[in-house]
Amino acid sequence: MSDTISWVATAATIVAAFMTAANLGSRITGYGFAVFLIGSISWLTVGILTGQPALTWTNVVLTLLNIFGVWRWLGRQAGVEEGAKAASEQSEHTPGEALFPVSLLTRGPVECGGEQVGTCVDAMAGCSSGMLSYVVVSQGGVAGVGETLRRLPWKQTQADENKVISDLSREDFQQLEELAKDSWPAS
Repeated sequence: MSDTISWVATAATIVAAFMTAANLGSRITGYGFAVFLIGSISWLTVGILTGQPALTWTNVVLTLLNIFGVWRWLGRQAGVEEGAKAASEQSEHTPGEALFPVSLLTRGPVECGGEQVGTCVDAMAGCSSGMLSYVVVSQGGVAGVGETLRRLPWKQTQADENKVISDLSREDFQQLEELAKDSWPAS
């Protein structure tokens, strides 16, 4: 019995680690913690069945941390994202400029010429003015490995619902400055 449970725990832990490490958004991270919870409860059961106090106590603590992770990413963060979405939608029907959640600039798809060219990973803004200077767009690669980072000037973009749209063509986007992962322009 403990052998079967340990294989469930192993599989759950591996899948959960991939889900959270991939950083595919708060919902996926939250579900990753839910799968981690299955793994920690399984390891806790193995620890009890096989008389291993270190494994048991480690997974008592991990179970509590995973419950917190589920609440943090599926409870609290999901609520925050719903609040931002509601404000954005309501702002479209009010006088003045429409709003968008700034978190879009750390995860939203980027379109040029009507097709997706990458994903926002960050943005740089003025400290005093709060005005955006540029967004950093990740292009290619898998989970950040082998990606190319490009600097997309904010003046050539606009936020639209759940994406960033540029007036550049795909070819013009390909000509934008490539950024080193650890050295971005100061202006």
